Amino acid sequence: MGQAQPVSRFDYASYLAWEAEQVERHEWVDGEVFAMTGARDAHNRIALNIASGLLGHLRGSPCRVFMSDMKLRVDSADAVFYPDVFVTCDPRDRSPDADLVKQHPLLIVEVLSDSTAAYDRGRKFELYRRLPELQEVLFVDQERLQIDLFRRNGQGRWELYPAGEGELLRLDSLGLDLPVQQVYDGVLPQAVGADGGAQGSPA
Repeated sequence: MGQAQPVSRFDYASYLAWEAEQVERHEWVDGEVFAMTGARDAHNRIALNIASGLLGHLRGSPCRVFMSDMKLRVDSADAVFYPDVFVTCDPRDRSPDADLVKQHPLLIVEVLSDSTAAYDRGRKFELYRRLPELQEVLFVDQERLQIDLFRRNGQGRWELYPAGEGELLRLDSLGLDLPVQQVYDGVLPQAVGADGGAQGSPA
């Protein structure tokens, strides 16, 4: 999240109307809007790797994968975010009324940066947890092969399942095992590429 903009506090409808006229993206939290900062190459590559893996697995299902240009509303928190990646399988998110904003994700992914990590893992995660259909949240480190998966258990509590180099990331919400190396393909030297060779090694 970036800096709060010098504008009057918005209600939801006013935010949507104002945001539609902006060149840059802005998140909305409790009446305030915040400009989104630009992303590094590694950030975009990681998000694309994850989205690609999800798309292949979910092809032919009612689930949809969205990236950072799609809004996600947390109604109970008066907030709208642009997650790096998220998945929704809910028919309400396929209705014409949900063309611009989704509300019922199963999975959310945030790729962490130095400027956003504390907020993403703190306040934003706190608000994400208010989404009743949400089952899993991934926080992906850009600098090393480390992913923190938080999963809601049967009692409604969130449990941490970290995954690192050489491990599989088990997404119970979608029935998918995603190799950590695949997430970082083309990003870090120790990640293994699609051809099975280490990225950055001699041909």
